[in-house]
Amino acid sequence: MKSQNFELAKQLRHELHQHPELSNEEVWTKQHLISFLKTYTKLEIVDKGNWFYAIYHAQSAKQNIAFRADYDALPMDEVIDLAWSSQFPGKAHKCGHDGHAATLAGFALEIDQHGADKNIFFLFQPAEETGDGAIQCVDFIKEHKIDEIFAYHNMSGLPYKAVGIIDGTALCASKGMTIHMQGSPTHASQPEKGINPAFAIANLVNMIPEFTSSQRNKGLVLCTVVQIDVGENAFGIAASTGTLRLTIRALYEDELNQLQENLENFAKEQAQQYGLQVSFDYNDEFPETFNHKESADKIRVAAKAESMALIELDEAFRGSEDFGHFTKRTKGAYCFIGNGEEYPHVHTHEYDFRDELIESGVDLFTALIKL
Repeated sequence: MKSQNFELAKQLRHELHQHPELSNEEVWTKQHLISFLKTYTKLEIVDKGNWFYAIYHAQSAKQNIAFRADYDALPMDEVIDLAWSSQFPGKAHKCGHDGHAATLAGFALEIDQHGADKNIFFLFQPAEETGDGAIQCVDFIKEHKIDEIFAYHNMSGLPYKAVGIIDGTALCASKGMTIHMQGSPTHASQPEKGINPAFAIANLVNMIPEFTSSQRNKGLVLCTVVQIDVGENAFGIAASTGTLRLTIRALYEDELNQLQENLENFAKEQAQQYGLQVSFDYNDEFPETFNHKESADKIRVAAKAESMALIELDEAFRGSEDFGHFTKRTKGAYCFIGNGEEYPHVHTHEYDFRDELIESGVDLFTALIKL
């Protein structure tokens, strides 16, 4: 990567970091990225409202290759002292999406200046953190007949600047599940005259180990209790309403769906047994992030071509990513570039994206388009 382009991309990253915006609120972020590309490149810009993409048109190109970056921030405070600290309390780029977006913008500079023998699409996506960003963009794949799509995420725990890759599932499918139960109130001295959801919810929680056991699932399946809210702080009234919030997660999407079905069916059985009304809500829904082997192999070749250390991952990461919506519709792969084994992890107060990974990401992407 040219040093001048790296400096421009690094400055862009710092500007994005100072102006964090949460999922589906990235108005300034999107416009700033568009302004950057219009200032420094001649690429075509396609504004889609919440998101946008840029296109490099090659002469007589037969392939359409896309690269994706997310650009939303997290609802966290910036507590470390940075020259480019967040200017907005309660919002900060603590996952590195500022760095991902700056990498893609820096890559756009390189392609605009040096050219390519393929049509290159630079997809800038909102709302990855809530799982509803990629699904807004998926029609882009069919509209432009994208042959292949790539992306990366910075990853603490991997050696600095090393590339981590795996065939098949790279990140788990997950969703937030809320189970609402409604009974009827009564005086605490006469519990038999009301309908209390506490027992049904307790039975649900106790069933979790059975539903997630390795004996009945072929891959990792997790169900994490994140909140139990039953009744009120009123000692004279028996509980009549209850809410159980869970994060359900699985290596394979079919097993996530089976876990959801098992929980719903058992909750309905409990509701019938105790005379409760039951309903369900879902949010933060992520597909499994699946790597096509052919695309993952290209990442391996590209990393070696750039003399980047290559780490073959033994298993998928438990976290989730919405990039899987794209690889359901075309070939593609998602890799990781290491922050260092001891570097603070994403989603922690101590974390900040390492600027040098911009250059690593650009070099990896540049090598990919040559394959």
